[in-house]
Amino acid sequence: MQPATHHRRAARTAAVFTALFLVLLALVAAHWGPLGNVDREIAVALHRSAVEHHGWTRTNRVLSDWIWDPWAMRALLAVAVGWLLWRRERRLALWVAVTAAVGTALQQAVKAAVDRERPRWPDPVDSAHYAAFPSGHALTAIVAFGLLLWLMTLHGAPARWLRLMIAVAAVSVLGVGFTRLYLGVHWPSDVLGGWLLGAALVYGAIASYGCAQSHTGERESSPDGRVRS
Repeated sequence: MQPATHHRRAARTAAVFTALFLVLLALVAAHWGPLGNVDREIAVALHRSAVEHHGWTRTNRVLSDWIWDPWAMRALLAVAVGWLLWRRERRLALWVAVTAAVGTALQQAVKAAVDRERPRWPDPVDSAHYAAFPSGHALTAIVAFGLLLWLMTLHGAPARWLRLMIAVAAVSVLGVGFTRLYLGVHWPSDVLGGWLLGAALVYGAIASYGCAQSHTGERESSPDGRVRS
């Protein structure tokens, strides 16, 4: 696939995820009944299990609060940014850092704007701060692993390492979503919103970086189309 085609395709994918997120945002803000009913049914069933199975609940707390915590995800990206700077890939390092920062700022802004209450239980097994929608854990995980996979692809990582990272990413993204629901601190639509917004950010970063690279290449090309050394 040609680079120009690649970043246009990423832009279209980002637009699709953004549109889906906006639809979900509208439904959440409007307190749409069918969505609320599904949210409550799933949340109640999982909370009942969490209350009854203490060992499994402790495991989910460790996974959510330590392994897949947003700060752990940001630390992974910080290592990636440091590696890029060491390789003198400053533009790419900046793109990764800015995307991560925008993700954090955007999810906090949406939380404040929607101000959705988290599930309330007479016997909670965990607690969380800020408003519920979208899930910051879900968003940060998909942004972190999405960017890491993109970086591995850009740098020609072997197929076996890509497959391994895809597997780790899938388990982590789905796993962190499950832990937030199981611990009763989010509604299912909060997690879905985090995934959609996070995916939109990743594809938006890929598209904008590809566009910037294309424009740089055009400026550096001589009139006969050859790239200057």
